[in-house]
Amino acid sequence: MTPAAPLNLLVSNDDGISALGIRTLANTLAAAGHQVTVVCPDRERSATGHGLTLHRPIRSEIVEGIFDPKVTAWACSGTPSDCVKFALSAVLKNRPDFVLSGINHGANLGTDVLYSGTVSAAMEGLLEGIPSLAFSLADYTSHNFQPAANFAVKFLQQLLAKQHQLAIAGVGKGAPVFLNVNVPNLSQEDIAGVKITRQGLRRYTEQFQKRQDPRGKTYYWLAGEVVEELPQPDEPNIPLDFPTDVEAIAAGYITVTPLQYVMNDLYRIQSLSREDWQV
Repeated sequence: MTPAAPLNLLVSNDDGISALGIRTLANTLAAAGHQVTVVCPDRERSATGHGLTLHRPIRSEIVEGIFDPKVTAWACSGTPSDCVKFALSAVLKNRPDFVLSGINHGANLGTDVLYSGTVSAAMEGLLEGIPSLAFSLADYTSHNFQPAANFAVKFLQQLLAKQHQLAIAGVGKGAPVFLNVNVPNLSQEDIAGVKITRQGLRRYTEQFQKRQDPRGKTYYWLAGEVVEELPQPDEPNIPLDFPTDVEAIAAGYITVTPLQYVMNDLYRIQSLSREDWQV
């Protein structure tokens, strides 16, 4: 595959400016010849969803010494969505070709995407009409981000090579694409391949642990873990032979799940519209 032309890339995350995942991603993209600007939270902002900072000022500053010298990096006091908005409005002189978020430390599979700051940062790019990708390493303890970063570089090149088949804003026709990518915690040689997947459903056992602070005040700590994947409901518009992201990652595949922010339930819109509703 011939080398791709350099791209103008905006990179963010929810794990914060000091996270190894974003450093590995940004540096690997820069080493591949792309122009990389990082704008991400100044501390961990995991599970913030698509929250915005509306009732206090957002502060931001250039950060040096963390990333490759070719990478321009900003730390922002806001949420991941704030960071992308701020970058597009106040930092970047030119509109980026892609918004990339991650590499998250831990999977973003199934219903995780509803809470994920990583996914929300990429979704913010989509809202602005920019093709966007979220990358996650499907393990909370491993620090082996390099295979995921290597795939990000190669995947961007493949997306551009297949632009005649994809609706990429500014490249092809139609709406911009948003892809949620999860990479298994395996060596590059042991990854089974790449699967296009549908979003799965997962159930968590959750509990609030009751504790006391040094002054005797009671507080609660939310804890939980995944216990199973829920049965997938019938989806008339998606063939069931497409595996869920949860299934494919367990089989050692990189999962690529196309997502969108329009949450219409088309099947029920059609079925309910056939009923007679009274005022």
